[in-house]
Amino acid sequence: MRTTLAVGAVSLALAAAASAQMAAKPAHVIVGAPELKWGPAPPVFEKEAQMAVVSGDPGKAGPFVVRLKAPAGFKVMPHFHPTDENITVISGTFALGMGDKFDAAALKELAPGGFALMPAEMHHFAMAKTAVVAQVHGTGPFALTYVNPADDPSKRVAPVPAK
Repeated sequence: MRTTLAVGAVSLALAAAASAQMAAKPAHVIVGAPELKWGPAPPVFEKEAQMAVVSGDPGKAGPFVVRLKAPAGFKVMPHFHPTDENITVISGTFALGMGDKFDAAALKELAPGGFALMPAEMHHFAMAKTAVVAQVHGTGPFALTYVNPADDPSKRVAPVPAK
């Protein structure tokens, strides 16, 4: 009788665990490019950038996918992230370099289909050589910290208009 109860209890526990795993799985995501909802990128990016969340929530724990759209000449000054950043170029030419100071000579250009992995805490910088769309995926929460705090657009004080 005890064996039957123990087997029954283990079976119930396994069924509950399997049910919890199934409930924790996210719903599927199928998004055509025209369906992406583009809007202003977060304030840690210069105002010319746009962003679209493809799946997940980069501000929360768990997987996410976003796309960044930027005009030619757009720069992201030296920065780092607390988690790995995976970048795939969708269109245009995107260039990346490593280090604490922006160095145009150190940039490596990536054409559509090009990929880069920037490990957590690695100091790096980027530039759109042409108008670009890049896809970034990783595990959140995702954050961007500038090596030089003065480079952070979200921390700049807006000039007071002259009277």
